[in-house]
Amino acid sequence: MTPQDGRAQPFVVLGVSAGIAAFKAVEVCRRLVDAGIHVAPVLTDRATRFVGKATFDALGSEPAQMSLWDEASPIPHTRLGQRADLIVVVPATADLLARYANGLADDLLTTTLVATAAPVVVCPAMHTEMWEHASVQDNLAVLRSRGVTVVPPAEGRLAGGDVGTGRMAEPSVIVATVLELLGRAGAEGHTGGGDGGDGLATGDLVGVRVVVSAGGTREPIDPVRFITNRSSGKQGHALAEAALRRGADVVLVTTTDRAVSDGVTVDRVDSAAEMEAAMFARSQTADVVIMAAAVADFRPKAAWDSKLHKVDGVPELLLEATPDILSELGRRRRKGQVLAGFAAETEQVSERAVAKLAAKGVDLMVANDVSAAGVGFDHDTNEVTIFGADGSVNGVPLRTKDAVADAILDRVCALLSAP
Repeated sequence: MTPQDGRAQPFVVLGVSAGIAAFKAVEVCRRLVDAGIHVAPVLTDRATRFVGKATFDALGSEPAQMSLWDEASPIPHTRLGQRADLIVVVPATADLLARYANGLADDLLTTTLVATAAPVVVCPAMHTEMWEHASVQDNLAVLRSRGVTVVPPAEGRLAGGDVGTGRMAEPSVIVATVLELLGRAGAEGHTGGGDGGDGLATGDLVGVRVVVSAGGTREPIDPVRFITNRSSGKQGHALAEAALRRGADVVLVTTTDRAVSDGVTVDRVDSAAEMEAAMFARSQTADVVIMAAAVADFRPKAAWDSKLHKVDGVPELLLEATPDILSELGRRRRKGQVLAGFAAETEQVSERAVAKLAAKGVDLMVANDVSAAGVGFDHDTNEVTIFGADGSVNGVPLRTKDAVADAILDRVCALLSAP
């Protein structure tokens, strides 16, 4: 997206509504300014119960505004709405979403939202019961139908001390979404593709936006213990590197601290909830999504706040299922987006992979037998079978994970070029 009126800096309106997550808007503001964005903060009156206007005066590109009536311009909402290259609301409360969905405009933020043709991003934050209420979901559906980008909340500890869905996405995820919509993906880190030596990207994925997940998630039991699996993240990282070599714009959502080449934008996450939030946000603008991460199937229903001690006896550990990220990505994906998943199995590998292919609504399911020698977790080699929704079956014999990554991307490229 090119800034309006030939400006060098994109102009972003940062709306802040009245929720406890408003403190995260401060970090969003700082990161956007650091990325070279002109940030115009707009606060609701009640937002100042949680954050101070002076903070945004200091960190924003211009003084924060709160009123339709307190500046020289008689129509500040029109000025902001017309100048904006994008508007992002952090946090978006249930009340704000309801007013915006119904076209109500009774303060500076809502009038600016109604008075703009610019892309809008909303970042909901609220208690689980509110998030799950039918009216909230209906309002979000209305906004999505109008082209509004929703950065969904994660699951985690909420303001009341309990755990559930409704915790606002982290600033890094929000900023990454904004930068992608502005056409500045990776401005916080690195972007790019394969380089043919003259600084120009080359390869069969040039201009293609690829998102890859990698690694095993860690689900906390207490501050020092967690449930995880044996995934090293090597195959997911190999996919990201291979896509980069082939010219793609690559985002890697990973739980590992492995080194990554310049040119790959990295989101580091830990739990299934964090992986879910990052993948949902990143997938909204992706052409290809490859879910290579080994997301834990189960997690403790509640984590202890302090370390458990053996002298206190054996705790009763109640588990619950983690979100099915791949199925939800399949439900949400845009027309033309290619989606691939992984099935790591120890028996009935083909049967289970084909069942997952159909159930999760993906284009490709990459299956491997992780009980076989040299295959899967923590090895530098892998042996897979790639099942396609079109009925295709492609076997890849034991070879390096880099070579396996290219075999998978060959199938992706075939799908991208299909009529």
